[in-house]
Amino acid sequence: MNGHHETGTLALPLQRFFTEHLINQKSVSPATVASYRDSFRLFLRYLEHAQRRSPAAMDLSDFTAPNVLAFLDHLEQERHNKARSRNARLSAMRAFAAYLLAFDAVTRTPPVQRILAIPRKRWERPLVGFLSQTEIQALLQAPNPACWTGRRDRLLFQLLYNTGARVSEIIHLRVTDVAQDRCQTIRFTGKGRKQRVLPLSKSTRLLLRAWLKENAFPPDQPLLPNRFGQHLSRSGAAFRLRVAVAAATRACPSFDKRKISPHKIRHSTAFHMLQAGVKLEVIALWLGHEKLDTTHHYLEADLAMKEKALQSLEISKTKSCRFQPTDQLLDFLDRL
Repeated sequence: MNGHHETGTLALPLQRFFTEHLINQKSVSPATVASYRDSFRLFLRYLEHAQRRSPAAMDLSDFTAPNVLAFLDHLEQERHNKARSRNARLSAMRAFAAYLLAFDAVTRTPPVQRILAIPRKRWERPLVGFLSQTEIQALLQAPNPACWTGRRDRLLFQLLYNTGARVSEIIHLRVTDVAQDRCQTIRFTGKGRKQRVLPLSKSTRLLLRAWLKENAFPPDQPLLPNRFGQHLSRSGAAFRLRVAVAAATRACPSFDKRKISPHKIRHSTAFHMLQAGVKLEVIALWLGHEKLDTTHHYLEADLAMKEKALQSLEISKTKSCRFQPTDQLLDFLDRL
């Protein structure tokens, strides 16, 4: 292999980007490494199919703005990724481009500045959905307590609702994260490796103590393992939630034809705390939000609180009521 090919190959700087820059120098979280890794896996496989060349044979000249833009179009048009997923993949591409410009002086980099100029795509932020108290209770009671997986799932959903934690935080819990003070509190390591400790409700403590007594896990064992003793995956947790929702639909018909995700349980925790009068700052700390703006989305979607604010502005003391359109107006709108 000649010197020119070595300085132009894509493999060497990409490996240094992950091992030296991200892991050793920046010490980013494993979740960030995994996200960037998956982005480049998709990018290299796309180029392999488009150019009929193996990833090991690619040069830095293949890492160009036109190729990155074509890859992003491929994600949206053929893989049907939404704008948020597209932007996440672009973040990995831009991070590598910035690394090439700033640190990789050995290679003769192509004009990667154009990659840094690729804009993120704007996307519509939908209203945050949540479950009512009745729906949450139906969901928590849905798993079958007579079997091991049912007892695990009950604890899984109870922890999701009690803590409002991200599903990734819940599934990576170990026994030592809850056993330090007889299950009074739980310790999380969230985004950015920020740690937070939350208290547990009485019902959660009872489920947790019974689970630990039943299984006698060692301290470093996953708290909610799969049947192989490993951490439950995100897809596994989502599947178990779908099973529970299907069972709960019989007792709670409002679940019918609704898409319920683990993150919606997190939203529900925030909404119920907000409706109980808990301050936004406390909710932000509880959920592990870095910025209070993220927590404001729950306030924007709470129609009941908006109506209460509107009523407080009413000058007249007459009884307020919702506007009810006439049948003629509905007919007019239906004909549009």
